[in-house]
Amino acid sequence: MNNHPFHLVDKSPWPLSGSVGLLTLTSGLVMWFHKLSMSLMLTGMMIILLTMIQWWRDVVRESSFKGLHTIKVTLTMKIGMMMFITSEVLFFLSFFWAFFHSSLSPSMEIGLKWPPMGIISFNPMNIPLLNTMILLSSGITITWAHNAIINNNHSQSMQSMILTVILGMYFSMLQLYEYIEAPFSIADSVYGATFFLATGFHGLHVIIGTIFIAISMLRILNLHFSCKHHVGFEASAWYWHFVDVVWLFLYVSIYWWGG
Repeated sequence: MNNHPFHLVDKSPWPLSGSVGLLTLTSGLVMWFHKLSMSLMLTGMMIILLTMIQWWRDVVRESSFKGLHTIKVTLTMKIGMMMFITSEVLFFLSFFWAFFHSSLSPSMEIGLKWPPMGIISFNPMNIPLLNTMILLSSGITITWAHNAIINNNHSQSMQSMILTVILGMYFSMLQLYEYIEAPFSIADSVYGATFFLATGFHGLHVIIGTIFIAISMLRILNLHFSCKHHVGFEASAWYWHFVDVVWLFLYVSIYWWGG
């Protein structure tokens, strides 16, 4: 028995296999770009996927079955999630910085105007506004899920989580359709570069958040959470609210003001 409330993790192969997967994935991307061969990239993705599944399985065992996640451990996990989200805020800040640097004082190379000459921007009242409504609605459903968990309402927590996952997938499908129909590409001056980098990385975060919430939904289904111990769900909810807020800034600055 430990005489302290902290969790000293067991030896695990997953950090090493995850590193190997990332090395294989990045090398595979280079092979894909230059040799048009996807085999190494797909191998890296498979290694990372298997590592994620087994690493999450071990964390679930530690928290739900072994009871190793004490109050102090969950507190440090919450602080770690807050610090991670802070780093993500700074990550997206760099994209907004690049966008406003170029749009507030357009250079001669892009015709001294914003959007640059020849660029047809999206109508912010079409798909972008619909996506805004979708993400705001998903923020409401994830909050509903949190309240349902706190009140031990299993059926409502499942219903609200299913709705959140559906809304996240719907957002991703609409953004894919928007990209397919886009009248410009990432190669079209600084406008195309900043637009696709900012909205593309946000779309990636939506996909990651949707997977995060889907995993939490499966854990709710298997009764891994209680009204007082649901840190895994709280982390997914915080991440999703962060994704919502970033989209609001993207919509107002890039789609509405910048378009």
